[in-house]
Amino acid sequence: MHYRRFPLIDELEISALGLGCMRLPTVGGDDAVIDEPGFDAMLVAAADAGISYLDTAYVYHRGKSETALGAALDRTGLRGSFTLATKSPVWMVKEASDWDRYLDEQLKRLGTGHIDFYLLHALSSERWEKVLKLGGLKALERARADGRIGHIGFSFHDSLDSFKKIIDGYQGWEFCQVQFNYVDLDFQAGAAGIEYAADRDIGVIVMEPLRGGGLARPPADVREELRKHPTPRTPAEWALRFVLDRQEVVTTLSGMGSAGQVLENAAVAASARPNALARSEHEILEDARRLFKARERVGCSTCGYCQPCPSKVAIPDIFSMYNTAVMFDERVGRSSWYAIANLKTGTGADSCTRCGLCLAKCPQAIAIPDRLAEAHAYLTGSGS
Repeated sequence: MHYRRFPLIDELEISALGLGCMRLPTVGGDDAVIDEPGFDAMLVAAADAGISYLDTAYVYHRGKSETALGAALDRTGLRGSFTLATKSPVWMVKEASDWDRYLDEQLKRLGTGHIDFYLLHALSSERWEKVLKLGGLKALERARADGRIGHIGFSFHDSLDSFKKIIDGYQGWEFCQVQFNYVDLDFQAGAAGIEYAADRDIGVIVMEPLRGGGLARPPADVREELRKHPTPRTPAEWALRFVLDRQEVVTTLSGMGSAGQVLENAAVAASARPNALARSEHEILEDARRLFKARERVGCSTCGYCQPCPSKVAIPDIFSMYNTAVMFDERVGRSSWYAIANLKTGTGADSCTRCGLCLAKCPQAIAIPDRLAEAHAYLTGSGS
């Protein structure tokens, strides 16, 4: 396994591939019932392959991931073999005392007195304001001082401008976690955000290098493009090598679901090095990206300039969901998520009043109300 360092954490070296505990094997298709023998086998395979970083969160697997991870570490005797990371559920925090309440609960779930890497989960501009208002940073600093956590960072889901605001808003960040892959170069923080963080010596962790598994199962035209390289590679290997080619990236997290996937991805991470891809390889990946982007229905860059919507419509999120459903043939899954995340919360496209305020703000000149109606019809199954 290849290992890398965080710029501000010189004493620690971690594996270039980390194990994300968001898509663990389950029993009977129930996301809250984790397959214990399958998970144990994954941890053993990870340790054998040299993976040293485990990432989970309070909400993964409907709140069962942390408990499952703590129990699996004990069953396998591997506690102490990994650097452990989890995340504070910022959106669930209602008052200042909640920071400690959730952290203490997470420590009990994981069966430990110390979490190595602790993240503020899925920060956005709105959630960042909550962190500041309710003293989240001071709470984390106290937790670090008393030994409950080691290093402070955040994961991110918003625009590049919001990312820069959060990076510059606190001098104590040691690392950040962003979505990045060869399709999403400009999505949310994107490549520019990775460079912005690295310029400030903030270590970068990449999530979704395989785009939720979509890049491991690309359409036929993308597969043909990737086959142009003389050395045979699986689509998953291409995606992982692209992310690990970035010298700013300390580790990338893959939400693996079996011991076989762990070993396959670890083999790639063991041989991938920064700045190793040739120009011809980058050209193949760029052509593959163009094929994916050609399938998009809405040319939204998720810049967020259309926000806030007076009707609370989550415009960038809906367009991203719509594009993903079409690009990766994931209509059923994305439709279910749209129903849960937007329709039930009143942030869906059905709440659009066509006031037109977003139209003047959009740099891409997207006919937002019309495209929202189109996305809603597709995601609810009422349109083609």
